[in-house]
Amino acid sequence: MLLSSEKLFSQTDSIEVYLIDAYCTGEIPYIFKLSFYTSDVCKAKVILYAGGVSASGGEDKYEFGVSYEPSDLHKTDIALSNLVFKDNIVNFVIITETDSGVINKSEIFDFDLPFEPNIKNGSDWITLCLFGSSIFLIPYPSYAAESQQSYFSLTKEIPVISFRSKSINYPSGYLSFEYTYIFNAEDPGYLRAGYKRIFEIPGLEYISPGISLYSNFDTNHGISPEFSIGLFTIKDTFTMYVRCRSNFTFHSSGSNFQEVYIGFYSGLFSLYLD
Repeated sequence: MLLSSEKLFSQTDSIEVYLIDAYCTGEIPYIFKLSFYTSDVCKAKVILYAGGVSASGGEDKYEFGVSYEPSDLHKTDIALSNLVFKDNIVNFVIITETDSGVINKSEIFDFDLPFEPNIKNGSDWITLCLFGSSIFLIPYPSYAAESQQSYFSLTKEIPVISFRSKSINYPSGYLSFEYTYIFNAEDPGYLRAGYKRIFEIPGLEYISPGISLYSNFDTNHGISPEFSIGLFTIKDTFTMYVRCRSNFTFHSSGSNFQEVYIGFYSGLFSLYLD
């Protein structure tokens, strides 16, 4: 009766989650038993965090489907023996999606492990830090075309401010600074400031239209519409993308040119705003 009452008066664009069971069996093979009601019919998945919830989204996590068809009663069994956790208490959230495509994230729940978790070796974290630093510092190779001439170039983008979204994987968008150096070009260096919007899509990580202003601090200043496709993630932290961009000058002595390049996106070094 209480569940029916909650469902009757709940908002149509919000899904409430009511746990029934959330525990791990005490013997090998260790199985996470999860069942819950929702305030409306929906699809559902669960995300287990290896060591707590990270605001930056950089924490190790495991994602499992629960209900692939709309339902208000959901249950699943998840084998844990081969998963790596950092603590005996495992945090998890439940992600729901309505028929209209509205996505909701539950509050943070947790359950206890009846065994000592397998802690990752410190060398793994050193490797991740070294990898992250190299990705953050190294510029990306790119190709620039201007007046039937082509040039090799290097580009480095730094997301400065990100805007939170309902997704735990990516922000809704971000502001960034970027520097491009085009080898053998008459105007080699360009500084940019721009905004990128992120839309997550099935089959890929995301698509991202964007716009930026650029300048070489001399005779070429303009605006750059662009389009990026997020291809895949590395270590759940960096997303490899390919980007196409056209540059339209505001200056009579400047020139228009196009660019194509690959890069890596990460929000770890960005300031997040609600």
